[in-house]
Amino acid sequence: MRLLNSLSGRFLILTAAFVMLAEVLIFVPSVARFRADFLLSHLERAQIASLALLADEIISPDLEEELLINAGVFNVVLRRDEARQLMLSSPIPYPIADTFDLRNANAFRLIGDAMHRLITPEPQVIRVIGDPVRMGGLIIEITMETAQLRNAMLDYGLRILLLSAVISLFTAVLLFLAVRRFLVKPIKRVVDHMKSYAAEPEDARRVITPSAGVTELREAEETLQSLQTQLTSALKQKEHLAQLGGAVAKISHDLRNILTSAQLFTDRIEMSEDPAVKRMAPKLVSSITRAVHLCESTLAYGRAEEPGPTLSRFALTEIVSDVIDSERLSVGENQVSFSEDVPSKLVVRADAEHVYRVVANLVRNARQAIISSGKPGEINVSAHEDSDSWIIRIADTGPGLPPKAQEYLFKPFKGGASKGGTGLGLSIAAELIRGHGGALMLERTNENGTVFCIELPKGDLQNIS
Repeated sequence: MRLLNSLSGRFLILTAAFVMLAEVLIFVPSVARFRADFLLSHLERAQIASLALLADEIISPDLEEELLINAGVFNVVLRRDEARQLMLSSPIPYPIADTFDLRNANAFRLIGDAMHRLITPEPQVIRVIGDPVRMGGLIIEITMETAQLRNAMLDYGLRILLLSAVISLFTAVLLFLAVRRFLVKPIKRVVDHMKSYAAEPEDARRVITPSAGVTELREAEETLQSLQTQLTSALKQKEHLAQLGGAVAKISHDLRNILTSAQLFTDRIEMSEDPAVKRMAPKLVSSITRAVHLCESTLAYGRAEEPGPTLSRFALTEIVSDVIDSERLSVGENQVSFSEDVPSKLVVRADAEHVYRVVANLVRNARQAIISSGKPGEINVSAHEDSDSWIIRIADTGPGLPPKAQEYLFKPFKGGASKGGTGLGLSIAAELIRGHGGALMLERTNENGTVFCIELPKGDLQNIS
């Protein structure tokens, strides 16, 4: 039963069945041809028997009976010179059942008559008409019994079927061995590799090495190799992320305590009478508060309790101004210039901290790209709204994203936009915007600069988690 359920076993059965079908298609016309030759041979023997009468017009009844028995017929009628003449005759045991004219019979007629004879076991007397051989007359006609004909056909048919069975079995065995050699064994090898890889997918040594000679199987092995390689890489990355997550959670815990202490000191700085301190203190407090919130969010994420965005209405220009002011402190005005085109009355409904992190990340990436190019550049943050969403664009005149960064955009640890970058910033930004039901998209990047677009929907986001 196991063999029958296997690929090679089923192929063996199908091969034997198809070979037998082919042999049947050969058997039918072969039996029909055998029947036609059998009848023609009796016509020829009957004609030869009638020659004795032509040589000697008077023959004894005993000789006539012997000639008819040797010819295997009851009567012989030969038409010569338009005259129909009964040459030899003997009593017919029962009436003539059918007449067959072999002079103009087509293949389908011969096949039909042969099959009918095989399925008719009762002996009958038939009349057969044909052309005499060697110009021995115009028409020769005989009457004969079908028992001998049917027995000869059955004997011939059984020999053909036996030969067909031997050929089909031999062919099936050869094909069975060929299928096992060229298909089953390579497929079993692929299956064994899959089982071995499934046991330890992190082990790169278990990735299959394509070696099949059959084109289709080799393509399957190459596809499997690519899939296993990507999966092994993804599993390693997942493991690294898990380890990184644990480390970040520990760092965030301690950093939160440090920032909490710093927050207490900034409260005292706010009471200073120095105008410069009064101007910078609120921004310092805001930055430290955001850092504390970020650490708390990181710890919550490590516990798989990352909360959804806390939606509120706020003026977008305040967020953008804070980002630009922070970035201006990191670079001189003569190298990177900043501009904003955000309507003062544009109010969005989103998580202010999340939007700040996303805009700050994109602006910081743009600044780093311009600085790395060694040429002056400009960063512009613009925003507008339509009936369905708020749209924020961050455009720069930097060198554009490298091909690797474009290929693995928004995928962590696949290569950042800047040298030595991890790609985490864009991945986190895209995830934060998706949490709002929106999208972060790369709108354009080339040697003239890069434009990122943030879309925040205006729909009901209360149930976003």
